[in-house]
Amino acid sequence: MKAIIIDDEFLARNMVKEYLQYYPEIEVVQECSDGFEGIKAIQQHQPDLLFLDIQMPKINGFEMLELVEQPPAVIFTTAFEEYAIKAFEAHAIDYLLKPFSKERFDKAMQKWQQLGRQEMALQTGQLLESLGNQPSRSNRIVLKDNGKIKIIPTANIRYLESADDYVKIHTAEGAFLKNRTMQYFEQQLDPQQFVRIHRSYLVNVQLISRIDPYEKDGHLAILSVGVRLPVSKSGYQKLKQLLGI
Repeated sequence: MKAIIIDDEFLARNMVKEYLQYYPEIEVVQECSDGFEGIKAIQQHQPDLLFLDIQMPKINGFEMLELVEQPPAVIFTTAFEEYAIKAFEAHAIDYLLKPFSKERFDKAMQKWQQLGRQEMALQTGQLLESLGNQPSRSNRIVLKDNGKIKIIPTANIRYLESADDYVKIHTAEGAFLKNRTMQYFEQQLDPQQFVRIHRSYLVNVQLISRIDPYEKDGHLAILSVGVRLPVSKSGYQKLKQLLGI
């Protein structure tokens, strides 16, 4: 059985390796100090088990998992207790709060060992689905673009557009796709900065230069970058309330 340890703390990685010495059936095939390394390692080794820190530089553990197509079973290891609820709701095998004892580590391993392959696959699928449905306010969006990881600060987003099962994120650099819903981003992005003006559009209100009447009761939001976006009745009411007009 193959395992990968992803943690930016050297001592934390060593602690997991030390405890794993009592499990000779498990081979640690790679250690990683950040999520970028972790994604490559998972693709290369296809491990059975992942020991994953949450708060790491570059991208955090939750963001990393979103970018892995078929992640293995996950045991989270972190020093931050506030992530516990999200980790459990994300159907992780277990959540270890640093510094954890060997006894606590053994309990997590017992949980993993008791799961059959079908149960493990189901739990991993639930983890991915749950992460995708649990937006948390963030000042950036992490996605894959042509095999590369792209981090987009929300301040750089002009608007978001519904595109079937994806959302197209428009920036000055171009448009990028992420496999999420408009509702997801409506909950994730700052409502004082981004408004759902139409079922197909979320706009950065700081870029709105004017709102013009359009046809009957419709309106168009004219952005300072020259883009014209339709505004629904409900979207117009949201804009009026936010902009105080």
